[in-house]
Amino acid sequence: MTTRDDNTPCFHCGLPVPPGVELDVDIDGEKRPMCCRGCQAVARAIVEGGLADFYRHRTAPASRGEELVPEELADMRLYDRDDLQASFVRVEAGDRREAALILEGIQCAACVWLNERHVKSLPGVLEFQVNYATHRARLVWDNSRIKLSDILEAIRAIGYHAHPFDPGRQEQLYKEERRRALRRLAVAALGMAQVMMLAVALYGGAYEGMDAGLRNFLRWVSLLIAAPVVVYSAQPFFVSAWRDLKRRQAGMDVPVALAIGAAFAASAWHTITGEGEIYFDSVTMFTFFLLTGRFLEMGARHRAGQAAEELVRLLPATATRFTDAGEERVPVAELGPGDRVLVRPGESIPADGRVLEGESAVDESLLTGESLPLPRGPGAALVGGTVNTDSPLVMQVEKVGEETVLSSILRLLDRAQTEKPSVAKLADRVAGGFVLALLALAAGVALYWWQADPAHAFAITLSVLVVTCPCALSLATPAALTAATGALTRLGVLTTRGHALETLARATHMIFDKTGTLTEGRLRLEAVTLLGDQPEARVRCLAASLERSSEHPVARALACACPDAPRAAGVTAVAGQGLEGRIEGRRYRIGTASYVAEAHGQALPALADEPGHTRVWLGDENGWLAALSFADRIRDGAADAIAVLRAQGLEVELLSGDGDAAVAGVARQLGIEHSRSRCTPDDKLARIRELQQGGAVVAMVGDGVNDAPVLAGAQVSLAMGGGTQLAHASADMILLSERLPHLADAVRMARRSLGIIRQNLAWAVVYNAVAVPLAAAGWVAPWMAALGMSTSSLVVVLNALRLRRG
Repeated sequence: MTTRDDNTPCFHCGLPVPPGVELDVDIDGEKRPMCCRGCQAVARAIVEGGLADFYRHRTAPASRGEELVPEELADMRLYDRDDLQASFVRVEAGDRREAALILEGIQCAACVWLNERHVKSLPGVLEFQVNYATHRARLVWDNSRIKLSDILEAIRAIGYHAHPFDPGRQEQLYKEERRRALRRLAVAALGMAQVMMLAVALYGGAYEGMDAGLRNFLRWVSLLIAAPVVVYSAQPFFVSAWRDLKRRQAGMDVPVALAIGAAFAASAWHTITGEGEIYFDSVTMFTFFLLTGRFLEMGARHRAGQAAEELVRLLPATATRFTDAGEERVPVAELGPGDRVLVRPGESIPADGRVLEGESAVDESLLTGESLPLPRGPGAALVGGTVNTDSPLVMQVEKVGEETVLSSILRLLDRAQTEKPSVAKLADRVAGGFVLALLALAAGVALYWWQADPAHAFAITLSVLVVTCPCALSLATPAALTAATGALTRLGVLTTRGHALETLARATHMIFDKTGTLTEGRLRLEAVTLLGDQPEARVRCLAASLERSSEHPVARALACACPDAPRAAGVTAVAGQGLEGRIEGRRYRIGTASYVAEAHGQALPALADEPGHTRVWLGDENGWLAALSFADRIRDGAADAIAVLRAQGLEVELLSGDGDAAVAGVARQLGIEHSRSRCTPDDKLARIRELQQGGAVVAMVGDGVNDAPVLAGAQVSLAMGGGTQLAHASADMILLSERLPHLADAVRMARRSLGIIRQNLAWAVVYNAVAVPLAAAGWVAPWMAALGMSTSSLVVVLNALRLRRG
């Protein structure tokens, strides 16, 4: 801060600048004096927000500086606060942040393309994808380089409005969008009906003869009726086209707006002059058909994104929290880790946590696709959004907000629906140039017909502009992907990457891990072979007592076999060998045969080998007591899933780090011909690389931390729902249901979706290839062109909706 010689007024608020204060802000290239730090900060915010025009157009300074902050800018700046972002922003490593937004003003696929291109060009924006089906956007940015308010302001600057995703707000927007569309459609329908009746009279008069005064009167009435249709009903086309042209882009609504505007303007001029043809019937009919197509498309789009919306609505609005004063009903947003919550039968679990008291069953069908309620007791994990079905539960909240499983699923689903596979990117590139080519073609057609037949030149050019539009081309892929991912989500197969369905449809090999993938991933006590005079029940309790202090998988299996066993005294462990402890004054050992034999010195009994089983021995100081056999059970439906995958033409392989006997046993039971045992992660990755070099498209299915690099190395990867977070992060799809037959459903759905995408693209190409020459030759009237173009887009969307049936 330096001194100022003269006592000039503050450029911001008009108050005198105190003596000795010099605080300047560069506004329109000039240093403007400020009276205090507050005015300086506000002025800088206005300038940095791109709103410096405020100073040029204001009529008088305000008495307080904060009054001069535009309301929209002030509202957006609130979103930069960390406490406000906590409810909808996920903070990742460093300053990297991720948020879900709703975009208002999206009319067609060109709007999506414009927003993505504009926002991605901002420094500090790392990722930005818009889901056309739901109008939701996934934004990832570097908060040290750009603020969220700056991104929201940049979106507003091109004519759209973005705000944090809120389920209630989105449902309200859907309803408002539908009401607006219905109003515009009603005005267009009424106008078209009236203008068509007048057009019949005018056509009849032209054929039979009509008084000039009456003809002009009918023309003027047609003009007055058509005007509201153009000004109100067709307004979205003009707004969208103007927005595109301001950005020097040729969007899909540019030819539409040009056709409607030119036809109406020419008709109005001919009405005023009393000469020439009028096209009010074509204008109103074109507007009505196009609005009808987009209204039906809007309904289909809302239904296609229904799976994500169902997930969003799973969480309840309120929950019953225990406090020192008793129970209180609070909004779910106020819950925090450590809170104790009562969940009554029929209520939804409000957050992720664990059961403290009570036993019940929980319905997880909407999250995992599992139709039967699952039992949950003390210590069991609960997932927010699932439903308690039987008895009251008291739970302790562990995760809320963006950290919950449901939020993670929604983020992954959004990412999958907004990311674009290669076929979609190709379609977007073609559609981008298609509009320019169409405008050039229309200009050429107009020039030709102006020389060949001036009387019909305008109508033919109008038909060319109307008959074709790249909407169908750009809708072909997003409509199909959204419908397919929604159908798979309802099955419990979560698609997390945009390319997953396209790649899975082309897969030639499916590679499985064993433990936790084909098997349940936990040992179970399968058999007890008695070798002494103790009964089986006593042997189970002795073994469980010794293992109570251990976290080994064998210990967990024994805990399930005898949950009430007391803890043994003086337990000592020998790594890789076993455990020793005292029970009722006697010394027992459990573990390997050699370790147990050291306690009594007797020879090992001869027992037959059990492929795929892990054997643990139990003995005391006097001799052998029992041999306990453990096995990791194969998942239900695994054999059927493998059989269906092979029937679908996939080569199935098993790669596992387990021993030869265990891997061979599982492969034999499941009918897998190719298997490899004792594989490290590097060995698995090398096998995948070997297959890929031979031209194979590899799908990898795994669940553990050691599978993460292998999942990342395959062209498409699937992680089990119960796998680690690292495996989920590396995978392209997640089998939330953990039901292996759903893998075959995913392959079938992927192939169907790719087939429908190709059908849609083929339809769009063939339609335009046929319609454009016919229109250019003068064989398609403007009203026929309007009907054809609307029908083309609708066919694409309805064809994609067939995927919703699964």
